[in-house]
Amino acid sequence: MPVVMKITQSRINHYADASGDFNPIHLDEKFASKSRFGRRIAHGMLIAAMISELMAKNFSDSWALSGKLKIRFRAPVYTDDTVTARGYVKNIENVNAQQIKIACVVEAVKESAGSTDEFGDTAITGQATVIVNL
Repeated sequence: MPVVMKITQSRINHYADASGDFNPIHLDEKFASKSRFGRRIAHGMLIAAMISELMAKNFSDSWALSGKLKIRFRAPVYTDDTVTARGYVKNIENVNAQQIKIACVVEAVKESAGSTDEFGDTAITGQATVIVNL
């Protein structure tokens, strides 16, 4: 089951408060307008946390105890984007337990583009690994 989140400026501001990351690229519209992005962007780790939420929902304690995540940031996520994290089983290895490798992707549908596509720009790709005891 995917994890879906609407990225609001309020959510970005709250993440800045929680993380201590007050980089103006996330918070200051005037500053961000002069950046290569042209406007404010969400914190990458705010978006990446959606993968951990996805894994926790599907593997609960196993994810907390053994989860590993390797990601690559591909594109920025902007205020008002709707972001979806999905995972697909890539591989299962059995050695006293099941080690499951999940291909992960987070995609952002641009609200401003008026898109009704289910899939949008790929913001993050990666792989999650979790060990499930038999």
